[in-house]
Amino acid sequence: MRIVIAGGSGSLGRALTTALVQRGHEAVVLTRAPRPEAERRGARDVLWDGRSLGPWRQELDEPGTAVVNLAGRLVDARPTPENIADLTRSRVEATAALAEASQRLERPLERWVQASTTAIWSDAGEQLLDETSPVPVGLPQMTGVAEHWERAAQAAHCDHQVVLRTGIVLEAGTPALERLLMLARWGLGGTVGTGRQWVSWIHVEDWVRIVLAALGLDQPHLPDGVIVASAPHPVRNAEMMRALRGAVGRPLGLPTPAPLLRLGAVLLRTDPALGLTGRHATSRVLDEAGFRFRHPHFEKAVTALLR
Repeated sequence: MRIVIAGGSGSLGRALTTALVQRGHEAVVLTRAPRPEAERRGARDVLWDGRSLGPWRQELDEPGTAVVNLAGRLVDARPTPENIADLTRSRVEATAALAEASQRLERPLERWVQASTTAIWSDAGEQLLDETSPVPVGLPQMTGVAEHWERAAQAAHCDHQVVLRTGIVLEAGTPALERLLMLARWGLGGTVGTGRQWVSWIHVEDWVRIVLAALGLDQPHLPDGVIVASAPHPVRNAEMMRALRGAVGRPLGLPTPAPLLRLGAVLLRTDPALGLTGRHATSRVLDEAGFRFRHPHFEKAVTALLR
């Protein structure tokens, strides 16, 4: 199969590309900054601007082609109106361009895997979320980005479409995990805010396996529609920080009260809601399909990554 990965030069795209190439599939990465051949991990980079049609659309016009759409700016930014608009635009324009290119094909794309996020449910408190949970009306700030992202993908001309609402992806060397580990090493790895907010997460290996199954390249067979790509055992923030402290050999850590986090978020130019809000999201669809996670528990998943 030929898999066109939009926005595939990030950490998730690289992990997926490696898995596809190892299985003998053709991976084409649509990127604003094509990499030297030595850095491509067996994939072929194709230039695009992420918002308009261009020569890249020819990559879709082959039998047996699938799209994995990961395109979009990272959400680690201040929640200003300008940043929110830019986050939305970077996702919606890229998705709309891909959808328009697919509509011009003589035959539909075989499959379309659309990235999204569990943050679409905003701060869900103690609700137990799965694929049947309704999306709140009038989503605030960053969480509203995902709603527009998913809606833009509905215009895709394809035989099968899966929307992956993904939790925090644990992967060694990524900014999110490294920042948390850094705080733990410096003795600042205590609870954030109340420490009771839920964290939905997934090991990168399991995320890749879910994408492969959604592409029809691995078992089990997954149905079309929304799938929550998160491990079956979410953790509260206090439990997450305790596991991270244990991973770096720091049994104690100073807590971060909400006012201090908000101040620090201004200095780091990030969104305090990333640490103060949460949601308990697990997948009923994956469980019913028979998908089994290789890393279902947070502490063991972190230990495996660091090892």
